[in-house]
Formats: sequence, structure tokens, C-alpha cells
Amino acid sequence: MSPSIKHRSQKAWASPGKLIHVGEQKKAAVDVTAFHYTETACEETVLKTAEDCRALQQQPGKTWINIEGLHDTAFMEKIGAQFGLHPLILEDILNSHQRPKLDDMGDYISVVMKMLDYDEATGGIVTEQVSLILGDTFLISFQEGMQGDLFEPVRERIRSGKGKIRKMGSDYLAYALIDGIVDNYFTITEKISEKIEDIEEALLSDPGNETIHDIHHLKLAILQLKKYIWPLREIINALAKGESALISESTLIYLRDVYDHVIHAIDTIETTRDMISGMLDIYLSSVSNRMNQVMKVLTVIATIFIPLTFIAGVYGMNFKYMPELDWPWGYPMILAFMAAAAGVMLLLFKRKKWM
Repeated sequence: MSPSIKHRSQKAWASPGKLIHVGEQKKAAVDVTAFHYTETACEETVLKTAEDCRALQQQPGKTWINIEGLHDTAFMEKIGAQFGLHPLILEDILNSHQRPKLDDMGDYISVVMKMLDYDEATGGIVTEQVSLILGDTFLISFQEGMQGDLFEPVRERIRSGKGKIRKMGSDYLAYALIDGIVDNYFTITEKISEKIEDIEEALLSDPGNETIHDIHHLKLAILQLKKYIWPLREIINALAKGESALISESTLIYLRDVYDHVIHAIDTIETTRDMISGMLDIYLSSVSNRMNQVMKVLTVIATIFIPLTFIAGVYGMNFKYMPELDWPWGYPMILAFMAAAAGVMLLLFKRKKWM
């Protein structure tokens, strides 16, 4: 059974908007960190309560609140109450198997995405759900809490004041986080491409059971990538249209650039999938050709021994009156005739390029 289907059953018959964490608990406790910044100043703090989050957001400037750990539904309910989040939005955030989606609620925008990584040891895709709540002057990001994330470069840019991030609004911060997640997709496709090159070498040299297992794992990885990246095309396109007042005109051009990256990633995935399908065909052809070679050798051997067996069978019959039975040179002559017959057949096979 698929893990998403298995965990989805936890919400069976639950009322709409009921907060239930669907997925694995990946952190022992919920960690909340916040950046409150203006163009000239930046404050980084660790928050303890949902009330602290709201109080920090009400100060002048922009606020980025990052929450790691989604298992504490009581805390999530308080966050929703403080920022006026709809229960169905919180339900999507708590469902770690939620399909990537976008919800424009007017005074805030909710985006659900997948932060991905490629496990070279198992050949599988490691996923972490990331949800963004974009408001006028704040951004809330929700992570499951895996070790390490892709947001550290953005944090460094806020701390140092380099680039445009402290000069722009919270919509630009949302773009920066989305861009970091999308750019990492290319890192994954590069790792998969390197794996494909290794498998191609094995296909040309000595394909075996391990080779077909590697191809199967790559095929599953590509299917996962397609599942999580394909919906982003609609999500980023909707943001780049500029229909929401929360997205400024100056940020739209950056979102269109992310849209181009998503399209490029999708094209790369499609190309990689075709390559993997081609590798599977090559493997099957290689195995078939190797079997044909074995069958050809066995057929040649069997064909050579058919007339020899016939001759031996004839002279193996126990009749008293048979030609050459009393001839002193009969036995060596029959052996010589058998050898000559085998030699003629081998020459014939070589001339016809059957061996």
C-alpha cells in the first residue's frame, strides 16, 4: 500500500477542518525561529508561543516566521487563530502527503510545495513538505523538520543585508524560498543523470540483475519527481499573473523566471524518463541477444552431432550381416568420416556467418 494512502486513512470520517497530523513525526518538539527586518536592521529570535509570533509580526517591518515540526496540532491551532488562517488551510499544512497546491484567500496566500533530495544509497527521493503563508507584511513557512534545509542561504542574505531581500516586501521573500526549492530540483536531476551514465556503462559491459534493479529505482524516482514538480507549473503561473494584491509588480518578473525554471525542470524530467525507458529496452535487448548467442552455440553443437549420432546409431545395430563389420579398417574409417562430416559442417556454418 502506498504510504500516502495508508496515512490518509487516519482522516477517514473526520469532520472538515479537523486538525490531524497526517504523516511521520520528524522532530521531538516544535521549533519556531523568526526574522524581523527592515532595510537597515535585522533581528533574529527564537519564539516560544503563538502569541509571540503575532506580537512580532505587528511591529513595523517584515517578518519571516519559520516553524519546524507539524505534529503539535494544538500549537498549530493557536497559530491559525493568531493569523486568521482557515481550518482547511491548516488541514493541508498538517497533511504531509498533500499534493502541491495554491490557495488565494484574499488577505493571505497559501502555497504547499515539496522540498526534495535524492538518496544515492537507496536510489529514492526523500521528500519534505513545505507550506508558505504569505501576508502583506509577513511570511510563515512550515516544515516537517528534516535535518538541514535549503533556506540557509536566504537567512544569510537577510543577516548580511546583501541583495534585494531586505529592501523588498514579503512577496519577494516568498519568491526567494520558492526559487531555492526549485533550483534544488536541478541538483537532483544532475545526480540522476550521473547515475544513468553509470548504468549505461554497465549495460554495455555486463548487465545483470543489479542493473535492472537500478533502472527500476530510477524509474520510480522520476515518477516521484514528476508527481511533485508537475503541479508547480500551475502554482507559479498563477502567482506570476499578478492577480493578487499581495504580489507586487516588481516581484512578478522574478516569479516568471521561476516559472521558466519549473518548465525547464519538467522538460528535463521528461527527457530523463525517456532515457530510462531506452535503457530498459537496451537491457532487454542485451539479455535477449546474449540468450540468442547461447542458443546459437547450442544449436550448432546439436546440429553437428545429429549426423554423427545417426552414423553411430546405424553401426550400433546388432545385425550379423552388415557392411564393413568384418573390415579391419572399418572402425577408424568411420571415425574419420565422422570427423570429416563435422569439419564440413563447421566450414559451412562459417561461410554462412552462422557462427
